[in-house]
Amino acid sequence: MRNPHEWNLSYTEARRLQTELAGRVELVPLRQEPGLIAGLDCAFSKDGKRTFAAAVVLKVVGSRAAPEGFEFEYVETVTAEQRTGFPYIPGLLSFREAPTCLEAVGRLTRQPDLFMIDGQGVAHPRRLGLAAHLGLFFDKPTIGCAKSRLIGTYEEPGPGKGAYSLLYDGAEVIGAVVRTQSRIKPVFVSVGNKCTLEDAVSVTLACAARYRIPEPTRLAHQAVSRLKS
Repeated sequence: MRNPHEWNLSYTEARRLQTELAGRVELVPLRQEPGLIAGLDCAFSKDGKRTFAAAVVLKVVGSRAAPEGFEFEYVETVTAEQRTGFPYIPGLLSFREAPTCLEAVGRLTRQPDLFMIDGQGVAHPRRLGLAAHLGLFFDKPTIGCAKSRLIGTYEEPGPGKGAYSLLYDGAEVIGAVVRTQSRIKPVFVSVGNKCTLEDAVSVTLACAARYRIPEPTRLAHQAVSRLKS
């Protein structure tokens, strides 16, 4: 992994760094179909003093163009736990979450081709949510898939599976609101790094053949919940 910066930063330094790092995010088409996808999620203890992270690697079977989406073969799960080192400050949550996520990913024995993260990518006030922030460390295609909206406006997508609408911050497109299953709440998808929004949407849909939450992050959420409990 790359190491774009250190973590001992003030609030002002962190905000300034976000703006700088956001300019390094690459919105480019996927060069190849992913063979291994890692789902990544994190959580906090009730008192906020401990941070937990889990990464689950799955082998992709099939193509994202297939009507049924991806099938997966399980590869491995790794976890990490650390003392929380950054205070809770809205808009700077990645500085609180990312160090433990990086520790977990550093324990993987297989290197994923793509990371799917439970969090925002560029759909963030300074275009550097957790998925975009981590994507610069991973230097790999990275997708943010969040359960709720952080910022932006959108029209409700159609009720059927696969429907989506664009998420805007003013006139700028920052993500997509994606219906992964018919007549259920959508998820909020945005680029983390080294992919396009179209890639992010199609990969998310291919990973969500059975559930609202894409399988990589669904399994990562289960793993971090077990660790937390």
